[in-house]
Amino acid sequence: MPRKFLKRFMPDVHKLNQYGVLKPFGAVAHDTNLWHLNRKTAAGGFAIGIFFAFMPMPFQMIAAAAVAIFFRVNLPLSVAMVWISNPITMPAMLYGSYRVGSFLLRQPSEPFLFELSVAWFQASLSTIVPALVLGSVVVGGFFSGLAYLLVRKIWRQAVQNAWNERLRKRRERLRELKEEFQKRRTASFDERD
Repeated sequence: MPRKFLKRFMPDVHKLNQYGVLKPFGAVAHDTNLWHLNRKTAAGGFAIGIFFAFMPMPFQMIAAAAVAIFFRVNLPLSVAMVWISNPITMPAMLYGSYRVGSFLLRQPSEPFLFELSVAWFQASLSTIVPALVLGSVVVGGFFSGLAYLLVRKIWRQAVQNAWNERLRKRRERLRELKEEFQKRRTASFDERD
């Protein structure tokens, strides 16, 4: 069942409180409905978390938590999916988003040399940042939508498989009961003769 699988990887409220992600939301973040796990809330949590994982912004987890609270989807999954963007994956994600944004804006890709200075930042605002932001929204939206559909499909398939397994076991048990009934019936007829 997807619920059991996902619960193994979901952060608990105490861990999220340690990081301070939920502090800005106070008691609202502890609403039990935001921690409930079903097909709709899991798919929404995945979608929101993956969308914000692609956003080139600080405090992605807080933004994902705020949107998850607003849309009433699974809060821990939203926050956990943001962790897809980490120091190892972030350069590839940002560069890919920048390339998509450059393509959509029909501008040539510029060398992506990062420099921690005010001059670089000011120059990037007009050249790199528009393509990066547009590409991040498009790529994040695409993968977010894909994640939403996949989670709903996988969840539905798992539920369907569980129902089919129950039905198979029920039919098997019914067949065994019929066979047992036939044996007893035959045995009672044999005793009469």
